[in-house]
Amino acid sequence: MPSHPDRLKILEVDLFVEALARRHGYDFSHYAKASLRRRVSALALHLGSPTIADLLPRVLYDDSLLPTILSTLSVPVTEMFRDPPVFRAIAERILPVLATYPRLNIWQAGSATGEEAYSLAILLDEAGLLQKAQIYATDINDTAIAKAEEGIMSAEQVARYDVSYRKAGGTKTLSHYFSQGYGFAKISSGIKDHISFAHHNLVSDGVFCEVSMVMCRNVLIYFDKALQDHVLGLFASSLSRGGFLCLGTRENLGGSAEAHQFLSLDRELRLFKKIGERG
Repeated sequence: MPSHPDRLKILEVDLFVEALARRHGYDFSHYAKASLRRRVSALALHLGSPTIADLLPRVLYDDSLLPTILSTLSVPVTEMFRDPPVFRAIAERILPVLATYPRLNIWQAGSATGEEAYSLAILLDEAGLLQKAQIYATDINDTAIAKAEEGIMSAEQVARYDVSYRKAGGTKTLSHYFSQGYGFAKISSGIKDHISFAHHNLVSDGVFCEVSMVMCRNVLIYFDKALQDHVLGLFASSLSRGGFLCLGTRENLGGSAEAHQFLSLDRELRLFKKIGERG
């Protein structure tokens, strides 16, 4: 049994989560408990609150605090071409199939600051598919979305990501897709114009269009099983027959109530295909 201070902290976090859900409609009750407690504690520290309970009046009465809360509770950690073998497999095994489609809609859920959405767009460009593609990159964190829409990162980041880009099978240099100056790099409009960044809450929002591929990496690990099942069902509803699902390398469908809707394409790289061939 948890110690008294731990039980008190659990109660404080539960009250915080309920206040956030009932006052603002953002339900974090199915997020993984240990990770959520760490992030709520970090939020209290960041806001100078002696206890998590001291946050409750601010959650209830200070609407301007909501973006900070969502930014802290979500996890906007990403990078371009993270896990290069995954992107190489997408380029070599999935894009040739998608090339037969007349039009491509792709959903990148939990896009954070946009690095993976831009990586996907570059893959599509090098496969000659970008002109018929639209990527919908969504996140709950409006601060991260605003940064993603800027498409600006440091020149040092682009140089570092170039290593992963080449390992993923990139045929140019990553800097080809950026204009650079004063230590910063901005993604080209030719790439950016094919990405729509938008607010979407995987907990409460529904399907918004039919897509040929869903990429959602390192998001499900922060959810409990009930929410994982809900989100995987959402993805299955959004995917066309024969559509593709790409999860993070630490995520899987094993034990999910929605697993029957997918076939595994690559168990190690967490690539799946919705059951039912495209007619």
